[in-house]
Amino acid sequence: MLNKIHKGDTLSVLKSFNDEFIDLSITSPPYNKRITSSGKNSIMKPIKYDSVSDDLPENEYQYNQIKVMDEIYRITKHGGSFFYNHKVRHLKGVATHPMEWITKSKWHLKQEIIWDRSAPVEVGGYRFYQIDERIYWLYKPVNDKKLVGPRMKSKHARCSSIWRFAPDRKNSHPAPFPLDLPLRCILSVLDEENGTVFDPYMGSGTTAVAAKLLNKDYIGIDISDNYINDSYQRINNLESERFKLDKELKNHFVKQPYKERKKLWNVK
Repeated sequence: MLNKIHKGDTLSVLKSFNDEFIDLSITSPPYNKRITSSGKNSIMKPIKYDSVSDDLPENEYQYNQIKVMDEIYRITKHGGSFFYNHKVRHLKGVATHPMEWITKSKWHLKQEIIWDRSAPVEVGGYRFYQIDERIYWLYKPVNDKKLVGPRMKSKHARCSSIWRFAPDRKNSHPAPFPLDLPLRCILSVLDEENGTVFDPYMGSGTTAVAAKLLNKDYIGIDISDNYINDSYQRINNLESERFKLDKELKNHFVKQPYKERKKLWNVK
């Protein structure tokens, strides 16, 4: 299963996976913007995926996301993490927050991270330009009494809870996240440890590229043959993107680690 993108519907493929073998998952699912191909339903930018609709009844969409998240919880090791990228959506004056279904899943919410995209995707003028998205760090506790999880290294924690990087505008996929995002997640949680990284909506292969650049294994799912083929081509050419890892590594550095500062402060 390792280093492979499985073709099929995400929930159906997930159900065929074994329990507790994933260390870290990172994904951004279709947002269900409920926009027709003409874009008439909303002022949001229309997104057309290759093999899936982004126009489901909202209750059906949320139910599916909860089921997918619970299946990822099942296949994740105790102590594992899941970074789930989504956003607050607006349709006909109604705002829908991802927390509406995240809190109904089995996951423990460890932190809400703000992704500052620095560029709007919606410019209708009904609201201030929305340049933020959310990245939810979800955690599968070792047991019910250890919800906080292990302490991060200082060089990773310094990245803060607001991540500022621009969207990937050179990607042919209609809704990619930038390579910086999975690189930061993997670096911060797995550090130099071996591990398997999973993306249930692999898209253009960004999570897989990040995993291989950091010498981790990956597993993905996607329903589109075209996206899977494009992902494998990108993975085979990952050295052309190593400069992005070199850039991100500069954010993971401190002159004095937390352990040393604790000694100076006499903190146990």
